[in-house]
Amino acid sequence: MKHMNRLLKVGLVAMLFAVAFASCVPQKKMLYLKEAQMAAENISKEYVNDRTVDYKLQPGDNLYIRFLNTIDQNSAAALAGENSARNYMSSEASIYLQSYTLDEDGYIEMPLTGKINLKNMTVDQAKEKLQEEVSKFVNQTTLIVKLSNFNLTILGEVSKPGMYKVYQSQINLFEAIALAGNMTNFAQKDNVKIVRQTNNGSEIITVDMGQADILSSPYYYLKPNDIIYIEPLKIKQWGFTSFPYSTVISVVSLAVTLITLYTRLKPE
Repeated sequence: MKHMNRLLKVGLVAMLFAVAFASCVPQKKMLYLKEAQMAAENISKEYVNDRTVDYKLQPGDNLYIRFLNTIDQNSAAALAGENSARNYMSSEASIYLQSYTLDEDGYIEMPLTGKINLKNMTVDQAKEKLQEEVSKFVNQTTLIVKLSNFNLTILGEVSKPGMYKVYQSQINLFEAIALAGNMTNFAQKDNVKIVRQTNNGSEIITVDMGQADILSSPYYYLKPNDIIYIEPLKIKQWGFTSFPYSTVISVVSLAVTLITLYTRLKPE
């Protein structure tokens, strides 16, 4: 009997360790840029990635356009519209409110200049086109043109999934993940999906953020309206996302105590 009780105790403790070990995520699955470990050996490597801004404007996009004319402020106000000329950069929200939306055919309409087609142009190309049209009416006018609806949707194994507005011309994958509070410990860093709009619909790209060569990937820099989805590790299907260690330890301790009491109280 004593031998059996001893076996039961050992079995319970072994089960506790086995379950706890199964609920742990290996460290190698939690690392970004694994090749960065070479730095410990004083080995460095350069990853080339040209920052090309090739996003083409589409119907529904919003452009923030600011007119600067130090000689004739009245003309600049007439081009931009009276209200927007008074409140250029009062807040981030004002950038959106003062923007021009491309209609279903890719046109925007401004005072004096009328309709201008900007579809399938980059922001820089749109700026050149607008500068050309504005110069027909007012000399020495400088334009500031920015895309005001750079939205990203980040879903899956991140701390704060949701849709985020980006107030800059470019953002990379790591910056985007940081917006969402970083990946959780159960994220598959080698299986990150990017859903991107194309002229023919949408495409799904899979990238590995655990490898350093992501830095030179053409998908390292994101585009407006990209959707990032981080899949969970398979271990999550066992319900170990927040493992109840205290509960398991309490149950095992109670079982060992009951066995001990039973052994001592049982008549010989």
